[in-house]
Amino acid sequence: MLGTGSYTFMQFFDRLFLAHYDLTAIQAALPAGILAFAFVAGFLSLCGYTNTLVAHFYGAGEPANCSRATFQGVIMALGFWPLLAAMIPLGRQLLAMGGHPPQVRDQEQIYFTMLMLGSAGPLLNAALSGFFTGRGATRVTMVTDIIANLLNIFLDYVLIFGRFGFPRLGILGAGIATAVSGFAGPLMLLALFLSSRVDREYATRRNLRWDPQLMRRMVRFGLPTGVQLVLDIASFEVFVMLAGRTGGIALAASNIALSVNLLAFMPLVGLGITAAVLVGKYLGAGRPETAARVARRTLGLGWAYTLLTGLMFVLVPDALLALFLTPGAGSTEEIFHIGRRLLLIMAIWGMADAVNLILGGALKGAGDTRFVMLFSAAVAWLMLVPGQILIVIVAGKGIIASWWWTAAYIAVLAAGYAVRFRKGKWRYIDLLGRNVPLEPGRPAAEALTSTD
Repeated sequence: MLGTGSYTFMQFFDRLFLAHYDLTAIQAALPAGILAFAFVAGFLSLCGYTNTLVAHFYGAGEPANCSRATFQGVIMALGFWPLLAAMIPLGRQLLAMGGHPPQVRDQEQIYFTMLMLGSAGPLLNAALSGFFTGRGATRVTMVTDIIANLLNIFLDYVLIFGRFGFPRLGILGAGIATAVSGFAGPLMLLALFLSSRVDREYATRRNLRWDPQLMRRMVRFGLPTGVQLVLDIASFEVFVMLAGRTGGIALAASNIALSVNLLAFMPLVGLGITAAVLVGKYLGAGRPETAARVARRTLGLGWAYTLLTGLMFVLVPDALLALFLTPGAGSTEEIFHIGRRLLLIMAIWGMADAVNLILGGALKGAGDTRFVMLFSAAVAWLMLVPGQILIVIVAGKGIIASWWWTAAYIAVLAAGYAVRFRKGKWRYIDLLGRNVPLEPGRPAAEALTSTD
């Protein structure tokens, strides 16, 4: 939770600096950032499925397979990078089709290009961090994430505003800062992964090789998660892009409110990872009841956190919005007026969003990735996107109506995940492909390891 929280602050300061640099920059940063994430998300999720495999292998008592699974993710990350770079012209064309003013569109394309060129860093980080988080060594990734994010904040300040002799680059500087700092985390994790101490226990240096069987299993269970994430982010990008058609003031208010929402959203992503790791670990050890219990407790923690942030959105909205705006300057009073209402809507949808991220993470950690993919895609593309088109383009409604429809979409998604988790079919998924019945009184790790 703290590790992903540090990533929250990195994105928060990216947009905070850009908001004080130029209003056009903050209008451009969110659509371009979400589109870049939509392009990267599927590959990121596939590389990051090392997290779940490592958790299952660790629970089953197989340390060598933990490092072997991790390196399959590293191979994927290096292979995906050239493909993502080749997709830059497509993304720039999609941004040009968004209907935003030319000055916003140009900055969107600059920021998008830099994020795509630096995409190898997040991919490698996803693969390598899975080795540590999958075993519960989350302090390691917390420290490396914080160091990388502090570097990003420093580079943002230097490159956006032109400090210490560097040119004033604006949104280009933000893109360069994010791309460069994205490599800091994986480089530190790789050094730890190959260290003598870790190698002695997990044979990390001897397992730097292609493993076709593990790769196939990783693709089989990780691909649906990747597809699901791409479709979800793409549908949300439609929502963000359509916000630009409701007017420049509404677009700025929407982007600032979503930037504030990172304070609530990203730590919940961390709790979703927690749920996936713990469910995978206990299922790998043959303890499905414990897996269900820790998932429910993680959701309780998520709700407590969401309640706290929701109260902030309701009680002190102006203090949060003022981080991005100067009261009394130009059109900012109108942005404040719209932003207060958007923060209220986010406070309302927060509890349902916690269900989506945490129980969705638990289902994916169990290997129930196909259901998550199909259900989330159906709700996103049969409800969210058509509804947004009808509200904004056909009916000509404003940003408030658009946001309320998004809140309804989040609630429906949460209901589906909650029902699926309660039914419990995820308890019987054989992610490791062992099909070994546990004997009474025999440790799960011993039974599973005996099949090697």
